[in-house]
Amino acid sequence: MAGHRPQLRPARQRVGRVGRADALDQGQMVKVDESLERARTLMRLRRHADAERELRGVLAVEPQQDMAHCLLALALVHQGKAAEAVTMAQEAVRLVPDHWYPHYVAGQVYYRLNLAGPAMAAAEASLAQSTEQVSAWELLARTHMIKGQWRQIVEAAQRGLAVDPQVPDLVSLLSVAHTKLGEAEPARAAAAQAVRLDPESATAHLAAGRAALAFGDPRAAADSFREVLRLDPEFSPARDLLVTALKQRNPLQRMLSNLRHRYRGGWRLVFLLPVAPPLIAVFVLIALLHWVAWVGESVTVLRLARTRATRLLFEGVEGRVAMACCALVVAGAGVLALGIALGQEAVGTAGAAVMALVTAVQEATHTSSPRGRVVMYGWTGLLVVAIVAAVIAGAPAVALLGVYAGLGTIWVAAGVRRFFLDGAASQ
Repeated sequence: MAGHRPQLRPARQRVGRVGRADALDQGQMVKVDESLERARTLMRLRRHADAERELRGVLAVEPQQDMAHCLLALALVHQGKAAEAVTMAQEAVRLVPDHWYPHYVAGQVYYRLNLAGPAMAAAEASLAQSTEQVSAWELLARTHMIKGQWRQIVEAAQRGLAVDPQVPDLVSLLSVAHTKLGEAEPARAAAAQAVRLDPESATAHLAAGRAALAFGDPRAAADSFREVLRLDPEFSPARDLLVTALKQRNPLQRMLSNLRHRYRGGWRLVFLLPVAPPLIAVFVLIALLHWVAWVGESVTVLRLARTRATRLLFEGVEGRVAMACCALVVAGAGVLALGIALGQEAVGTAGAAVMALVTAVQEATHTSSPRGRVVMYGWTGLLVVAIVAAVIAGAPAVALLGVYAGLGTIWVAAGVRRFFLDGAASQ
């Protein structure tokens, strides 16, 4: 799964005795081995700072202890000490260049730093020393995931499973890759196998949830994501996916969401308007479908936020935004009715513009780039100013432009996301 924390898989055999000083007596060697084992235990407990101290003690006694360099590289990268981790990994490779494990550790370090190229090179170097190491095949598959190379993930996972078909994390990766490729049956089968191999694996349940969500079973997906959160409460992407699955259980919400995503980025049609003016009707229809979808999502989220079983999932921004959008619809409808009752065209049109703000607010909220989100909220603020000015000046034309601009925010948002390299799609 994308973004999953790499698991340390310490080799039980020693990488080598390169650099072990002949002057070390048997007692010192035993102490070094005990320190290495303590460091492994501390890392499994995620006490990486304590493991670092233990390993630096080993290197003070035996500066060329290759396994200590390997483990220290992993302990450092888990603490965000990127430069030191890379140095330690490179030193381990220098000490034992003809063994698979130092290359594998270097690959893990680069992978955690999101350096796909060096991570892939290190994984391939590890496999060049030994093709029988399943963990190296898993690392290669994960590096392909950074680049979104789903077919290569399938190939790497299958090569690893040919060595050992009982590795649930590798089967989970295979399921995710098939899901991304749109291959429903292989994705479901691999996810089910991963869960059978390790029912307590959060990775396996996440893969099952992704497959179920992608291929039209949001109820099963929600159950899988709840299981992920039970096993690993700190894994926040599972919470976001659970929210998505809960919303997709609503058939109307599912249909409108599919329509909205199908037409996202359709701004290129603008260039056809000079030669095909009737396309304006298409633009209006697309914009209205987006607006209906956003209103439907707001209502769904607000309903879930008020339901006891799901209330805690919507205590943050999403719940507040849903409430604000529902309030915009009610307030806009009220202003529209008031304008009609008073015969004030500017007021009535301003009411419609207020309702159209739902699209602007939701598009801003769902822009993942912080700078892009600021731009979108700024755009929304300008729309509010224009609506207020239209009412004060009694200018229905300005209010109507506010309606068009609010509904047309989908194309503004598409451009902003492209400009700021919005990364939301990598989930």
